Amino acid sequence: MELRVPEYHEGGLLAGLSHEGPAYLAFVMSFVYIGVIWLNHHALLRLIRGTTLALSWINLAILFGAVIIPFPTAVLASAFTDGDTADRRAAVALYALAAALMSAPWLAFFTYLHRHPALRATDVDPEHIRDQRPRPVTGLILYGLSGLLGWFVHPVLGLVLIIVMIVYHALTSEGLRAGPLRWLAPGRRS
Repeated sequence: MELRVPEYHEGGLLAGLSHEGPAYLAFVMSFVYIGVIWLNHHALLRLIRGTTLALSWINLAILFGAVIIPFPTAVLASAFTDGDTADRRAAVALYALAAALMSAPWLAFFTYLHRHPALRATDVDPEHIRDQRPRPVTGLILYGLSGLLGWFVHPVLGLVLIIVMIVYHALTSEGLRAGPLRWLAPGRRS
């Protein structure tokens, strides 16, 4: 994930920059995505007061998701800069697959924390932990759907759904009961 100066001939810098536009957009999208992962991870760590070896391994799986994103980002940028529709379909499907797989350790973390209440911070309501499990399930399903739509319907449609999911995770980084989407929380209290 890097910004690069395009190759160009004298007088062709603007055309070269325009050609690299999809790569720049992919960079921004993934920077925001990694930022959203960081915000969610920061909120996640505020839920615990201790850890175990198992929870540490789950946390490493979450962090792996953040470090893997530059690869599908580079593939996406390349496909939308120099590829054809088949390349774009494959790139969107790869990005969606990586994003969907990143949701699994979040589900494992919330499930583990729900089953091990001694690890929760003292001010964390057990219902808050339980209510967070739909977020990674939503990620698994909708990122998977974005990959399928990007492959079978149109790559831009899949990409738009990926961006919607990144925004969803940004808006719910403090949990479903906090923030602008709190009305989505199961068993919401009025």
